[in-house]
Amino acid sequence: MTRSNDEDALDGSAPATDAAGQGAGVIEAALRNLPDSPGVYRMLDPAGKALYVGKARSLRKRVAAYTRPARLPERLRRMVNATASLEIITTHTEAEALLLESNLIKRLEPRFNIVLRDDKSYPWLVLTGGHAFPRIAKHRGAHKPDAQYFGPYASAWAVNQAMTALQRAFLLRSCTDAMFASRSRPCLLYQIKRCAAPCVGRVSEPEYAGLVTQAKRFLSGHSAAVQKELAAEMEAAAADLAFEHAARLRDRIRGLTHVQGTDAVNATEVGDADIIAIHQSGGVSAIQVFFIRAGRNNGNRAFFPTHVSGETAGAVLGAFIGQFYDDKPPPRQLLLSHDIPGERLVADALTLKAGASVSIAVPKRGPKRGMVALAETNAREALERRRAERAGQAALLDGVATVFGLPGVPQRIEVYDNSHTRGREPYGVMIVAGPSGFLKAAYRKFIIKGEVTPGDDIAMMREVLSRRFGRLLKESEEEDAGRDGQRSESWPDLVLIDGGATQLAAATETLAELGVEDVPVAAIAKGPDRNAGRERFFLPGREPFDLPARDPVLYYLQRLRDEAHRFAIAAHRAARQKTLSRSGLDGVEGIGPARKRALLNHFGSARGVAQAGLAALEACPGIERALAARIYEHFHPGSGPVRLTRTTEA
Repeated sequence: MTRSNDEDALDGSAPATDAAGQGAGVIEAALRNLPDSPGVYRMLDPAGKALYVGKARSLRKRVAAYTRPARLPERLRRMVNATASLEIITTHTEAEALLLESNLIKRLEPRFNIVLRDDKSYPWLVLTGGHAFPRIAKHRGAHKPDAQYFGPYASAWAVNQAMTALQRAFLLRSCTDAMFASRSRPCLLYQIKRCAAPCVGRVSEPEYAGLVTQAKRFLSGHSAAVQKELAAEMEAAAADLAFEHAARLRDRIRGLTHVQGTDAVNATEVGDADIIAIHQSGGVSAIQVFFIRAGRNNGNRAFFPTHVSGETAGAVLGAFIGQFYDDKPPPRQLLLSHDIPGERLVADALTLKAGASVSIAVPKRGPKRGMVALAETNAREALERRRAERAGQAALLDGVATVFGLPGVPQRIEVYDNSHTRGREPYGVMIVAGPSGFLKAAYRKFIIKGEVTPGDDIAMMREVLSRRFGRLLKESEEEDAGRDGQRSESWPDLVLIDGGATQLAAATETLAELGVEDVPVAAIAKGPDRNAGRERFFLPGREPFDLPARDPVLYYLQRLRDEAHRFAIAAHRAARQKTLSRSGLDGVEGIGPARKRALLNHFGSARGVAQAGLAALEACPGIERALAARIYEHFHPGSGPVRLTRTTEA
C-alpha cells in the first residue's frame, strides 16, 4: 500500500467556496493528477475534516463521477458542494482499498458515510501458557504467543458464563499465578466443585494436563466426543465400585450438558460463523450479530450504524461488515440476511485479513436460514427497544430544559466532578449524556497539573473547565470557516457541576474569563444530611430550588451526577493503584526487571530490601558488590561511605 506522490498537489487544489458547483470544480482540477489504479479517496472540507471516504478500482474513473453533480443523489451533491480539497492513497489491489476504506471511515467518522461507532473491545477465553498448571481466564487486548485463545465473545457476561460452565465441566483453575503459589489449602472453588485444586496437590500434573486437553477439545468443537469419553469413564468407575470418582464424573457431564443446552441457536452444523441480520424502520437500522465459534453460540449484540435516511439494507450491511472486522479476525463464514453490494470483493478483503478463506452467504432455507431469521427477530426487537428508550430519554431531556429554563431541548449535557484522597492523585472528569443516553466515547479524564492546594476542589474544577473549554474554543476557531459561525456538536447545551453555590460561581466565572457566556451552567448538591433524593439545584441569578421527591427528571439528574461520581472514583482509583504498584526499587540506578524480581524473591518485599544490611544484599543472587552498595546507599542516604570488603575467617 503506498501513498500517492501527487497527494500534496491535491491538497487545497482549489480555494474553498460554498457556491453550488464549485466543489465539482475542485474535484475536476484534481482529476488531472489522479492515477488509474486502485486506492482510497477522501473529500475534505475547508477545515481539513473528512466529508467522505470512498474506495475505487480506478481512482480516476471513480472520482470523475463527482464532477457531474446533477447525476448524483442529493446527499452526494451536498458533499461535493462542501468539498474544498481531495486526498488519495493508492493500494495494490481493490481488496486492500476496501480494508483501508473501512479503517478510515471508522477512524475519521465522515458525516456523509455510513459509520459504525463501536469502540468496544471483545473478550476472549484464554488458556495461559508457561505454567505446569494452565489457568483459564477472561482476556482483552493483545494475544501472547504462548497462550491459546477462544472467541471472541459478544460481551463480558457471555464469557463469564462460559468460564463458569468450563470450570464445572473441567475443573480448571482461574486464580492468578501469585495466588496459586501462595495457597496452603484449597479455596472455595474446590469446595463447590469448580476447581481441581492443583495448587495444593489434589490433582497431579499429568491428570491436570488431561483436563486441559479435554477443555481444548471441547472449545475446538469436539464436545460430543468429550462427553462420550466422560460417560465411558464414569461407567468404568462405577463398575469398579469407585462411586465417588463416578459421581465427580457425573457432575462434570452435567456441566457439559448445561453448556450445550443453553445456546439460543442450534449451531452445531455451522462451525465458525457470524450470523449478521439487519432490520430497518423509519430510516434507522439495527444490526444483530450472533458469534458462533466451534458450533456454540458465544453471545449476540446489537449495533446501530449512523446513516442518512434512504440507505438500502444491503448498503448499510456491507458498510457495517467492513468496519466491524477492521479490528477483529473474521470467521470462516458469514451468514447474512440480505445481499450486499460487491459481495465477492468483500469476501476477498476478509480473506486477505484473515489469512484463510472466508465465505459469505445469504441462506434461503434450512437450519442456517432459521438462524438468520432468529437474528432478524432480535434486530427488530432491538430497534423497537431503542426507540422506546429514546422516547423516554426525549421526555426526560424536555423536562431538563423546562427545569433549567433552557432555550431548547439539550442534545449534549456535560457533567463535571473531581476525586482525590487527601489531595493525592487528583483527577477531574467529564461525562456526557444526550438523546441516546450516556456517550461514553466522549468521556474525558483530566490529571490535575496546576499548582493546586491539596484538596482544593474549586481550584481543580477551575483547571478542568479552563482546559476543556480552552481546547473547545481553539477547535472552534479552526472549524468556523466551514460552519458559517455555528458551533460544532461537541459544544454542550448544559454544563452540570457537582456542588453548590460556591462551585457554580467559580464555574461561571471561569467560563466568563474564557469568553464563554452563552453556555448554561447549573449545579447539583446533596440536600440536608447529604441524603439522595433531597438534592438542591443552583442556577445563576436564581434562588436554590429542589424538585418533587418522585419527579422522573430528579431521578435522571441524580443518575447523571452519580455516573460522573463513579467515573471520577474509577479514574482516581486506577491512578492510585498504579502508584501503589510501583516498587521502592524503581528509583535505584541499575535495577531492571530481572534484578528487581531477584531482590523481591530473595527478601519478600521492597520493604525487606530497604531494611537489609549490606552483607545481606551482597548475598542476593545476581547482585554484585558495587550494586549492593548502591542499593544500600539509596535506602540509607547520608550513612557515610560504604565499605565493599568482606571479612572472612582464616
